[in-house]
Amino acid sequence: MWLPIPPDEIAGLPAGPNYLFWDGGETGEQEFPGDPADCVVYVVPYMKRQPVKVRPLKEMRNLQLVQTLTAGVDDVMAQLSDLAPGVRLCNARGVHEASTAELALTLTLASLRGIPGFVRAQQQEHWQGDFHPALADKNVLIVGYGSIGAAIEDRLVPFEVARVARVARSARTTARGPVHPLTDLPDLLPDADVVILSTPLDDSTRGLVNAGFLARMKDGALLVNVARGGVVDTEALLAELETGRLTAALDVVDPEPLPKGHPLWQAPGVLISPHVGGPTSAFLPRAKRLLVDQLGRFVNQEPLRNVILTTGPTRA
Repeated sequence: MWLPIPPDEIAGLPAGPNYLFWDGGETGEQEFPGDPADCVVYVVPYMKRQPVKVRPLKEMRNLQLVQTLTAGVDDVMAQLSDLAPGVRLCNARGVHEASTAELALTLTLASLRGIPGFVRAQQQEHWQGDFHPALADKNVLIVGYGSIGAAIEDRLVPFEVARVARVARSARTTARGPVHPLTDLPDLLPDADVVILSTPLDDSTRGLVNAGFLARMKDGALLVNVARGGVVDTEALLAELETGRLTAALDVVDPEPLPKGHPLWQAPGVLISPHVGGPTSAFLPRAKRLLVDQLGRFVNQEPLRNVILTTGPTRA
């Protein structure tokens, strides 16, 4: 089993397997800790570029489980053809909800209350008060209502928002109210003061936030993205930001990392954080708990948690 956290730092790992540490190294070119063909469980390195994460997959001919430490699995999904049949792909549901929901609220509040402007004014030793929008009494639309979307709503409740609307790929009912399907977005967008994206990136959501989506948002609305950069059409968003009609707070962008000189850096009304929804002090203890539980289930041949898919019968 290949782990991106040193095994001796994870208390409670099940006895029996041979645990090897591999996180790709600083440059992503770290030597493999053993023969990839002997690996049956691969825990994907965290906060590494996609080529690093998938580099050993082609050689892992006896692989049975790929466990990510991210909520999204799009990096691995792009290389499914490298996996043998019968490999289970699992995500890190339960690890990132608290941190990502915190950041979603942080970005929302900072943008509405003008915090970036205050920081710039402080650097210039300039005292300038003004009125800014509050989160209270706003209508919020959460696009992507999985565990992270639900955690965002948990944190919205104390802020006295007027209404929360929820959207996911398919309709369902929760204790807090209905979850609308993606097809309802055109009717929901015009009423939303804040639109928070927390949806996975897949074929149904890539480029979801396009010119038509943005055009249906009300004047002065705020777009918050803690999902994946590819959910948003960057050129379409830039066009709206340049007019000043919409504002945005983005933890993820496309392209990512955002290169120097990209117009999004200097676009009016945008706050950018460098994809830091997950990496906080809350990550490591939750990641370790997930691995202890999941690897215990694997060793004991019990049902795994967070299974996204099992690869098909043929290898490309």
